[in-house]
Amino acid sequence: MTDVVTTKSGAVRGQWRDGVLSALGIPYATAPRFGAPAPRAPWAGIRDGSRFGPAAPQLPPAPGVPPVWQPADGLDCLNLNVWTPSPGATRLPVMVWLHGGLWKHGATRMPQYDAARLASAGVVVVTVNYRLGFEGFGHVPGKPENRGLRDQLAALRWVRENIDAFGGDPGAVTVFGQSAGAASTVLLSGSGLFQRAIAQSVPAGILSLAEAASCTEMIAAAAGAPVTELAPEAILAVQDAPLRSRPGQTAFGPVLDGDVVTGPPWQAVGKVELVCGYTHEEFRGHGPLPAADLPTLAAAVGLGPEAADVYAGSAVDLLSDALVRMPTTWVAEAHAGAGGRTWLYDFAWRSPGTGAGHGVDLPFVFGNPDTRYAARFLGATPPAEFEALSERVRAAWVGFATTGDPGWPRFDLDRRRTMVWDTEPSVVDDPLGRFWPLWPRP
Repeated sequence: MTDVVTTKSGAVRGQWRDGVLSALGIPYATAPRFGAPAPRAPWAGIRDGSRFGPAAPQLPPAPGVPPVWQPADGLDCLNLNVWTPSPGATRLPVMVWLHGGLWKHGATRMPQYDAARLASAGVVVVTVNYRLGFEGFGHVPGKPENRGLRDQLAALRWVRENIDAFGGDPGAVTVFGQSAGAASTVLLSGSGLFQRAIAQSVPAGILSLAEAASCTEMIAAAAGAPVTELAPEAILAVQDAPLRSRPGQTAFGPVLDGDVVTGPPWQAVGKVELVCGYTHEEFRGHGPLPAADLPTLAAAVGLGPEAADVYAGSAVDLLSDALVRMPTTWVAEAHAGAGGRTWLYDFAWRSPGTGAGHGVDLPFVFGNPDTRYAARFLGATPPAEFEALSERVRAAWVGFATTGDPGWPRFDLDRRRTMVWDTEPSVVDDPLGRFWPLWPRP
């Protein structure tokens, strides 16, 4: 079996492991700082594909977590990785992963995104680094908005032009992503660059141009200099300055520019086949519950006083709906209502650490229970039921990428059938039926 793959961009030498070839750190585009990505000139010779490329500038996501970026790494972060069980002309389905991380964290080198096990099921998997934080989503006058999303589009164009060399079918591309990556997946679903989409936990949140410009002003004021004069690490040091005057965990996100982003995800979902879903207790991945009572919380998220009675003491349900469950449901409703082939799921398996919190589904999708990330949810020793449920989830994701059917009934606006992923998966009608009528779609 050869370990060298020749693409239109140049040749790359990968590494075989357990029947899967990985080729890491492949550059897919280049971009001046705050500029749009552009095709990269082909390289000469055979590129070493044994190591991940640089991550986007970012801070560690939590205290004690090793940094994935340091200033010496620079800004040349537009690279991707490919895992394939069969390089050549086999034309396997392709799955392109867009990671999450509040639009300011994340990198494909993180062990939870190792795609070897997923690829071993008979798909070519691509994972993509893109610009984050201010570098990717901050407003800079005279520069394109949504640079991180434009990076993702550039990566998808690279896949369309080169993935056949890895045995992939450029006409059978599924983009899948979680959290910020899920929103990206939906926002880009009208691009024509992929045919299927899996959106895991689509979050609320989109910025107007005025809001994005205001964030830039606050960051510049905190740093004491215009942002264009600041090194990336200087911006990172004050990137959360806008959060002093606005709620949330990040100052960044898609900007309503009328070009790449023309509306929230539930208005932008395109003509792809779509699987989308949420974890049942999304808020448990976002920190401690606020001390406020339910009527106060309901008012804070725009609901009337009757919501406190409907939620019956469950602040977790209320806040999970506000952050992710309702936005994801609105995406499913909009897609199905427009005649799209739509499937919805509720990941309800409760971990010993954070319940069915935001991000608990990732170890199951990639089949990686032994990472530092997975230990947050699974504990030091994965529960006995992990392998069986992970196998079912991976089979559904790969099955959808291969045939356009994940293996459970489609979602519609009448029965609202939903797959509930638990130790014993089941399909139920309208699991959020008590809650969604309370929420007017923005």
